[in-house]
Amino acid sequence: MESIGFYVNPGKKGIVRFEGELYACQAIKTRIVTEQDSLVGIVEEYAKPYLRKGDVLFISEKMVACTQGRALPLSSIKPGCLARFLSGFVTKTSAGCGLSIPETMQCAIRECGHIRILLASAFGMLGKICGKKGWFYHVAGYRAACIDGPCDYTIPPYHQYVVLAPLAPDHTASSLSKALGGTVVMIVDANDLGVSILGSSEAVDEERMAGLLKQNPLGQSRESTPMGILRRVTQA
Repeated sequence: MESIGFYVNPGKKGIVRFEGELYACQAIKTRIVTEQDSLVGIVEEYAKPYLRKGDVLFISEKMVACTQGRALPLSSIKPGCLARFLSGFVTKTSAGCGLSIPETMQCAIRECGHIRILLASAFGMLGKICGKKGWFYHVAGYRAACIDGPCDYTIPPYHQYVVLAPLAPDHTASSLSKALGGTVVMIVDANDLGVSILGSSEAVDEERMAGLLKQNPLGQSRESTPMGILRRVTQA
């Protein structure tokens, strides 16, 4: 494993631009984070030494969920008939398996309820007929959209886990901001297909933040960089 530190992941840009504004964008490498860790403690240990006034700290929703005990071993999930049926209609993408396996679909049913998932499935099917994407998750909500399934390229032991959406992302971001003396904190769901701002310690321009994080600077594989910093710069 590479040394813990503050740097730009391979294949990512250290300077990003959105509507003419430039920001330095770097990731923070940590040890493997589990439910035994305090989220505040992890942020204070690994991120706080690098923060400056005006920075925005963005944190992977997966790390937050893991500290909340919302990472479940794949073997502990017993899919029902509905989960097995519905998962067969979900397309697996380059960003991961999503709800395309019975175990992750079962988690979505637990998180959102049978009725909501059935309604979302109906809208998803209608969207496919109309050539529209995302209708399923628009109805199901962020708790379904954020579910991460097991995949070979995820750092162990999470390559055999299902990670659920973090709880109370706005409240969590605000608590972290307070611990950091007022730094703006965002909890983000980012992958190679898109970025969503799940929670923030204060109101932010979500379109701008998503644009700055479009390259998925924390990576999609075994980088072990669950946090990063955006810092406004005057020139590249």
